[in-house]
Amino acid sequence: MNLSPRLKRIADFIPNNSIVADVGTDHGYVPKYLIDKGISKLVIATDISKGSLQKTVDYIREENLEEEITTRLGDGLDPIRPFEVDTLVIAGMGGLLIAEIMSKSMEVSKSINTLILQPMVGSPELRKYLLQNNFRIVDEDLVREGDKFYEIIVAKTGLQKFDKELDYEISPVMLKKKNSPVLREFVEMKIKMNENVIEKLRNRTGEKSMSRLLELEKIVEDYREVFSK
Repeated sequence: MNLSPRLKRIADFIPNNSIVADVGTDHGYVPKYLIDKGISKLVIATDISKGSLQKTVDYIREENLEEEITTRLGDGLDPIRPFEVDTLVIAGMGGLLIAEIMSKSMEVSKSINTLILQPMVGSPELRKYLLQNNFRIVDEDLVREGDKFYEIIVAKTGLQKFDKELDYEISPVMLKKKNSPVLREFVEMKIKMNENVIEKLRNRTGEKSMSRLLELEKIVEDYREVFSK
């Protein structure tokens, strides 16, 4: 089957012969792909929505994959036991929600070898959460679909420290891929977004507005330095 570029890149990060939990699986496309390609030997597909999970159940039944893909209804990692899987996929949710899901089931989160996380928003907050809770970011990538950019974060347990605030916006792991045209487009988009806010703040008075203006100007300066070195 043909996955979207976003889902395909997520699947690319999954280690061979892994047992995977796909949290918020929706239609179950990633689990089917992993089994079809021989990447995973077993996938547990979970969803908090009974209706969404039923779509996965029907799809798996149609594809005769009921022995390789198990479906479970539940909130976050609640349906997963510690050490039951070695790889976790949480995609298509906000970064803060992903952090909350991990926190609520920290015993399960810490028992998993590879975490593949794809936040729709709140990527800096998710990176901060990971480092503050003894996870380290081992790989990242950016995927563009139309006018949208998707950040994919691969993490494992361990210690890691970032040196500056920009590292949470664009991690040092991602910055190693400076030749990526998608990264350049992403940085240019970030600069443009911040410059638009800066222009609006220039017409305002007040201590908070001035403080925010200076903060954003520093962020834009840091972004510009990404490709100047």
